[in-house]
Amino acid sequence: MTRDFRVGDWLIEPDLNRIRREEKVVPIEPKIIEVLVCLASRPGEVLPKEKIIGTVWPDTYVSEGVLTYSISELRKAFGDDAKEPRIIQTIPRKGYRLIAAVTQVASAARSLPSIAVLAFSDLSPEKDQEYFCDGIAEEIINDLAHIKGLRVAARTSSFSFKGRSEDVRTIGRKLGVDCVLEGCVRKAGSKLRISAQLLKVEDGYHLWSERYDRELKDVFAIQDEISRSIVATLRVTLSAGESDAIAKIPTTDLQAYDYYLRGRQFFYRYTIKGVEFALRMFTQAIELDPAYARAQAGIADCCSFLFMYAGSHDVHREQADCASLKAIDLNPESAEAHASRGVALSLKQKFEEAEKHFETAILLNSRLFEAYYFYARTAFAQGRAEKAVELYEKSNEMSPHDYQAPLLVAQIYADLGRDAEAEASRRRGIRLAEARLRLQPDDARALYMGANGLVALGEIERGLEWVEQALAIDSVDPMVLYNVACVQSLAGRVEESIRTLETAVANGLTQRSWLEHDSNLDPLRQHPRYPALLAAMGEHP
Repeated sequence: MTRDFRVGDWLIEPDLNRIRREEKVVPIEPKIIEVLVCLASRPGEVLPKEKIIGTVWPDTYVSEGVLTYSISELRKAFGDDAKEPRIIQTIPRKGYRLIAAVTQVASAARSLPSIAVLAFSDLSPEKDQEYFCDGIAEEIINDLAHIKGLRVAARTSSFSFKGRSEDVRTIGRKLGVDCVLEGCVRKAGSKLRISAQLLKVEDGYHLWSERYDRELKDVFAIQDEISRSIVATLRVTLSAGESDAIAKIPTTDLQAYDYYLRGRQFFYRYTIKGVEFALRMFTQAIELDPAYARAQAGIADCCSFLFMYAGSHDVHREQADCASLKAIDLNPESAEAHASRGVALSLKQKFEEAEKHFETAILLNSRLFEAYYFYARTAFAQGRAEKAVELYEKSNEMSPHDYQAPLLVAQIYADLGRDAEAEASRRRGIRLAEARLRLQPDDARALYMGANGLVALGEIERGLEWVEQALAIDSVDPMVLYNVACVQSLAGRVEESIRTLETAVANGLTQRSWLEHDSNLDPLRQHPRYPALLAAMGEHP
């Protein structure tokens, strides 16, 4: 029997760990949604804190801080305001009260179907096709994301379970979806075998499965067939435009496609070396197929990344500008191309033009994480803090398992004096960074960003341990060094921070404006070596 109910115009689905309103779906942690269930059991009544804690955590000691955090997360999910509440009201020194209307819903109530596509397993003889398996799954995600009658978990979210042996029903509930697609790939020479199965999260039963034994040249046809089989199984009606989008082949050159998939795998490492390798792969793809729009967008993304994090060299900014323009010329309907163009324009401080492309990307694909994320960064660069918050939270909604947006928006919340939201965002970002590190322990970015959140929360020793791990992974990358210095500065380790910054500058850090405006470095401003550090950076942006 369903436990679903409504709070105002929100549908609460405790068994799926999510709340939703129209097409907006917000995943909620299991214990946090149980706090909501507890409040909803006595709507309008003040429930003492000890009563809620005893109900949700009956056999575990839990401090009031955990409950406070849970309420904060619920308010963020609902978009509620503690000072002027519409959903949950705090009764000082007593407890909490659910003030929105609570109504039960019929078990037959039906919403848009939702799906997560997990990373496909590599069953190839040499076990060297991980990039290809990831690419197959990502292409299916991209196909399904164009369908308005279907909600699709973001790549970051579904791939966060890669390599884990959790039951598919557990994964589905954590992702807040109705069904999960899993599959495996065996690639040997020109032969290709892809097996896929669609499972129902509620009971783990198969909804559909198929095995494809084809030639490698049929890979796009297989992806098309899988996407259409999912749509048919879930009884989703495709528009003509959606059908055409699924059928569209990105390139006719299989080797170019192979280079593109290898490039995506390198790019997702988010390291300078990884992105440099990705740039090589995308460039080789373009040499084989100059009309490959996705590869052109990939080149633009790589060059934008390198400009931002590897020395601000004008050549990278110009390459990003040129490649992003070519990507749009080749495929004006590509949301990814418009997002890439927005980033490239923002690097040239053409913010108005950049925003138009971000808005176009969102119009073409309202679920594209990158469009919201980089739009947020652009808004922040212009000093539009409230707009940046809105966009970071939207990117969070699109990819709830990405650790970056919560940690970045936390600093903006803190600067705006919204301390409770800053703390909640930091805790969430740290939790997600920990999940990322369990799967990829060598992710220096997750370590230094998580460390910043830890130190801001007062967990100084743990934060310093994390930056030491980041340095052990890469002690020469100027981006890693800069962020480590920020954490050391926040932790009060001024001498260590100034030394780390000096090393970062010696290794190629040129973003002088970061040192001048980053509040994390405020403790260093009066250090006698700080002026010399700025002078050594010259007049770079």
